[in-house]
Amino acid sequence: MTTKRIYFLILICLFTFSCKEQPQTEKKEIPHLEVRGKTTQLIVDGKPFLVLGGELQNSSSSSREYMKEYWPKLEASGMNTVLAAVEWSLIEPVEGKFDFTIIDNLIEDARAHNLRLVLLWFGSWKNGQTHYAPEWVKKDYNRFPRVKAESGKSLEILSVFGKENLQADARAFAAMMKHVKEVDSSQRTVLMIQVENEVGILGSPRDHNDIANAAFNAPVPQKLMNYLVKNKENLLPELIDVWKTTNFKTSGTWEEVFGKGVKTDELFMVWNYARYLDVCASTAKAEYSIPMFVNAWLVQPEDKRPGDYPSGGPQAHVLDLWRAGAPNIDLLCPDIHLPDCVGISAIYTRNNNTLFVPESSAGEHGAGNAFFVVGKPKGVGYSPFGIERIIANNEKDPIITAYKILASLAPVILEAQSNGTITSVLLKKDINKSEEIILGDYKLLVELVRNRRSTSVPEQGYGIIINSSSDEYIIYGNNIQVSFSPNTPGPAIAAIAQLDEGKFENGKWIQGRRLNGDDIMLDYDLAKKALENKTGTGLKFGNGNELVQRVKLYRYE
Repeated sequence: MTTKRIYFLILICLFTFSCKEQPQTEKKEIPHLEVRGKTTQLIVDGKPFLVLGGELQNSSSSSREYMKEYWPKLEASGMNTVLAAVEWSLIEPVEGKFDFTIIDNLIEDARAHNLRLVLLWFGSWKNGQTHYAPEWVKKDYNRFPRVKAESGKSLEILSVFGKENLQADARAFAAMMKHVKEVDSSQRTVLMIQVENEVGILGSPRDHNDIANAAFNAPVPQKLMNYLVKNKENLLPELIDVWKTTNFKTSGTWEEVFGKGVKTDELFMVWNYARYLDVCASTAKAEYSIPMFVNAWLVQPEDKRPGDYPSGGPQAHVLDLWRAGAPNIDLLCPDIHLPDCVGISAIYTRNNNTLFVPESSAGEHGAGNAFFVVGKPKGVGYSPFGIERIIANNEKDPIITAYKILASLAPVILEAQSNGTITSVLLKKDINKSEEIILGDYKLLVELVRNRRSTSVPEQGYGIIINSSSDEYIIYGNNIQVSFSPNTPGPAIAAIAQLDEGKFENGKWIQGRRLNGDDIMLDYDLAKKALENKTGTGLKFGNGNELVQRVKLYRYE
C-alpha cells in the first residue's frame, strides 16, 4: 500500500470519528421559580424543591471557626437549606477590592454537609438600619447621605436617595453574584438570594433630607401611575382606600395623588425602596439570575404609625407598589414572629404572591407553622431564625421532627401543590378549636383532639391533608382528629373502608399498622352521630406522632 493511500485512509477515519455524535455533558438548569400546575414552585436540578430551612443568627456566618461545631448538627436535623448572611463590609472592606472568602467557606461547608444555601445580602440595610455597610461607606456621610427624621436629625440609616450609595451597593452585590456563578453554577448549592434585610425607615414615616423632600414634592413617577391605572381593578383594598381620598387622581405630587398623612409618607418610601432594590436585583441578575426575594419586619400590635415598623418595607398592605417598582424581585416575604401565621399567610398570598417564610420560629408553634405554610398557601418553604443555637440547645426541638416528616413527604406534597389537591390546618385553643374544609369529594371536620374521659383540649393542633385519589387521603397531624362527610350527590354517610399508618421513603409508601377498632373511634354516641349522618369514626393524631395515616373512604345510606 502506498504512503499516499495510507494517509488517505487515516484522514477518512479521523473524519468519520469527528462526525460521530459525541456524548454531551448534562447541563442542569440553575435554580428558578416556575409555574407548575396550580402553583409556583422552586425548581432545583430540574425538580420541584421544598425549602426546609433554618436561618443562622446574624453574625454566625462571619466566622468559619464559629460555625465548625454547628454544621454536623444542621445536617443531622432534617433540614435541607441554610440561610446565611453575607455582609457588604466583609466582601468589600476597601472600595473596589473584593474578598469572597466568606462565600467560598459557606459553599464549601454546606456542600460537605449535604445542605443547600440561601444567601442574605446585608448591604445598605439590615433591620432597616445601616450596620453592615463597609466603614468607608459609613464614614463618608457627604457622599453617602443619611436619612433625616422629622426633627431634622440624621439617623444611622443610609438614604435610599443617595445615588452613589445605590451605585456602590449594586456594584458590590453584582460582584458577589458573579463570583457565586463562577464557583457554584455547576453544582447549584446556592438556591436563592435575599436582597437586603427588612428595609425601611425606623424612627420616621419618611426621609426628610433635601433630596427626599424634593422627590416628595415632585410629581408621582409616571411609571407608578401607569401601573396603578392599568391594574386598578385588581389593586389591594388598602391601597384603594388611600387613593380614593383624592378621587383617584392620576397626576400630581405625592400628597396631591394620595392625600396628606403618614400613609402617603409610607407609600413614598415604599416606591423608592422598591426602585432601589430593583436596580440592585437587576444588576445582580445580569451576572447570575437565580430567584431573589425581599423580607418584611411586620407591623406589630403596638405600632401606631409607619416608622414604628420599617416604613417602606414590603408590608402586606403595600405590595402593589413593590410589584410596580421592583419587577426583578421574585418573592415578597413576611418574617413571621407573630402568632397568626394563618392570617399573615393569607394576606401575603393575595394577587398570586408566592409564599416563602425566610424567618420565623421553631418549637411547637414553629412546627405547626411549617406544616401550614407548605399546605394551604402552597409555600415554597419555611425557616426558623437562629437555627444553629436552637438545635444545639435542644436536639429534640419539634421543628426537627417536623422537618424529618416533611422531608419524607416532600415528593407527595410538591405533586399535590401542583395538582391543587393539598391543604393544611392550624388550630389554636383560644381562637379556632375546629375547622371544616372541603377537599375533593368530601368535607373534613378537623378538631383539636379530644380525650373521651376529659373535656380538655391541647393549646394547638395542626395537620396537612392531601387528596391522593377520589376516595383516598394522606394525612399527617399533631393533636388533631379528622372526620368526614360527603360533599357530592349520593349516599349521605361517609365511613372508613380502611385506615393504615406508615411513612414515605423516597416517595414510596412504607406500610405500618392497619388501624381499626378503638383506634378509629372518636365518639361512641352512635345514635346521636347517626342523626348527623356521621359514624363516630375518624382519624386521631396525638402529640409527637411521627407516622402518616392513609385513609380510604366509602359511602352508604
